[in-house]
Amino acid sequence: MPDVSAFIDSLKQLGADGQQAIGGASSLETLEQARIEFLGDARGRLKAAQKELGAVPREGKPQAGREFNAVKTQLEHLHAERRAALEAASRPASMQRDLTLPARARWVGAKHPVTLVIEEICAIFRELGFTVAQGPEAETDWYNFLALNFPADHPAMDAHDTLYLEGGGLLRTHTSPVQVRTLQRVAPPVRVLIPGTVYRRDCFDPSHAPAFAQIEGLAVDDDVSFADLKATLTHFAKRFFGSSRTRFRPSFFPFTEPSAEMDIECRLCGGAGCSACKGTGWMEILGSGMVHPNVLRAAGIDAERYTGWAFGMGPARIAMQRYKLPDIRLLYDSDVRFLEQIAR
Repeated sequence: MPDVSAFIDSLKQLGADGQQAIGGASSLETLEQARIEFLGDARGRLKAAQKELGAVPREGKPQAGREFNAVKTQLEHLHAERRAALEAASRPASMQRDLTLPARARWVGAKHPVTLVIEEICAIFRELGFTVAQGPEAETDWYNFLALNFPADHPAMDAHDTLYLEGGGLLRTHTSPVQVRTLQRVAPPVRVLIPGTVYRRDCFDPSHAPAFAQIEGLAVDDDVSFADLKATLTHFAKRFFGSSRTRFRPSFFPFTEPSAEMDIECRLCGGAGCSACKGTGWMEILGSGMVHPNVLRAAGIDAERYTGWAFGMGPARIAMQRYKLPDIRLLYDSDVRFLEQIAR
């Protein structure tokens, strides 16, 4: 068992030796050798002293511990200062003397590409008289499915498609429930845009994600027709994508009838076919259709008097086309090198 005074004397000698070796290092290589000798985790002299500290008599440990910490802190600070000085000295002389050199550029961040797309879409529809509506992300079966004319045995209600919550409820699979909530609060005419996050049990592949942004649009009024829907969405596509070709395809959604999907010519391949568009040359950007009368009735709207249309689009998929991204996962990786290239 080491004597306390002898242990402290050895610590002081260790500190003096360390100051001489570290403070006198003339290069980064010799400094590293001194660091390993005195501060190394495996065979450093301080590490060995720490082991000896464990054998110091109990009554002397407080004093010995304070001395050990003081020596350790002193050598660590000295090492940091000497390293900084040697690194500065190793820089080219021109960099040391020329104070007019510009500072190193640092990217301080920007809005995410999907956020930029959402803001631009909202601006386009705002010009057409739409306002923005919001709703909860945790929903009930009634708002998410039944009020939207889903039959009770629809496959979308199965657990392998929908994320259910403990104690009841679910994470909304689309922003369509906000249509019903809006119509329950506001009498027609109604023209709203509904941005928000939705959740599905989708695989994570180049064009799908399990949680993603969606934008819903709803227009309900007297004599609203499918021609109005098509004209509005065609106007949006031309404003957003410019000269890209568009097409409508018949489709089916429980909450609209008739229904259609809208495609734009794939901007990644120019219509030639690629992995992002699955070789078709077209990229589906939204689903749409005339609001089913059962949905209007569920929201308390007179389906004999009013008609409406709705659409839902994925801003991330639209961002893929805007920025010509081959894989939607690039938008979720949070790689600042990627975001710096396209964000503004």
